[in-house]
Amino acid sequence: MTKLTEEKIENILSSIIDIHTNQDLVSSDNVKSITIDDEIVSIELLLKYPALNYHDELKDSIDNALSKAGVNYSNVSIKTKIKPHSTQSGVSPLPGVKNIIAVASGKGGVGKSTTAVNLALALQSEGAKVALLDADIYGPSQPRMLGAKELKPKGDENGNMKPVIAHGIQSMSIGYLVEESAPMVWRGPMVTQALEQLLKNTEWSDIDYMIVDLPPGTGDTQLTLSQRIPVSGAVIVTTPQDIALIDAQKGLSMFEKVNIPILGIVENMSIHVCSNCGHTEEIFGNGGGRKMAGNTDTNFLGALPLQLDIRTDLDEGKPTVIKNPESPAALIYQEIARKVAAALSLQSETTGAFPNITIE
Repeated sequence: MTKLTEEKIENILSSIIDIHTNQDLVSSDNVKSITIDDEIVSIELLLKYPALNYHDELKDSIDNALSKAGVNYSNVSIKTKIKPHSTQSGVSPLPGVKNIIAVASGKGGVGKSTTAVNLALALQSEGAKVALLDADIYGPSQPRMLGAKELKPKGDENGNMKPVIAHGIQSMSIGYLVEESAPMVWRGPMVTQALEQLLKNTEWSDIDYMIVDLPPGTGDTQLTLSQRIPVSGAVIVTTPQDIALIDAQKGLSMFEKVNIPILGIVENMSIHVCSNCGHTEEIFGNGGGRKMAGNTDTNFLGALPLQLDIRTDLDEGKPTVIKNPESPAALIYQEIARKVAAALSLQSETTGAFPNITIE
């Protein structure tokens, strides 16, 4: 075998494509170091998004490529360095938070909150530090979904609140501050003021990604978020149904108008799975979310089933990603989380100083 060189190893690595960014490892600047000691090749990668559940697959791809090129001994390590990314101009960063991702839908009833909470927990399972803000002031559901509806945020000496910790993520919701059955009989300005206070008067700590669960529609809350809060990207949730897609398109267009990048589209309730016999049926149609993504040149992040246990897991306060992390639905949520974070990693970074957090 010819002598091994760094250039030769780089050429091998340039043939390996990261399935979440669709870029090769070299041109995407993921190769931190290559060392060759006799016949042992050691490679250290530094990914720009969390993907712990993808590391083994990526290592196998590298080992196989090296083996085919005649490298008999290799040692591959993968670390992650998450950086803050650009937001709308004129909006100040939120202390303690690197990136804010809005989860939105054009209409209610498409499973947006279910997607938001499982997305947050899936990002955590990939190695990120995550927060969840329930911005649906009129219908806060996250405290129940997180199994934390009996908890209350604690105050600090500065008059701010500490986030409620649930399943390892930092969370905040108006639902922690009022009775679950109490109606929020508030006009628009009161709602937007409450949202800003929940966001800015909470002591968030070292957050890589904050998931904001928006109320449905394109009203005051969405505009407040887009004009006053530093949002790095948005995820649109829809069902395959034509009516849902029409409204989802409105939500997508709203974010485009306020210069918030769309990270991708999630198709929820894609197919119904019978809990008794396993029979599948496309109740709401077929492929609408994928088609919408294609028509708008947007990432299609994944399709989730209409499945009984996804709902019952949330009612128990143990979302599917936590209760059944190896289930098909949980694996889909994890894949969506990696795609969302990968899409964000391709955007420009901010220049502000923020402590670096490296995930082993």
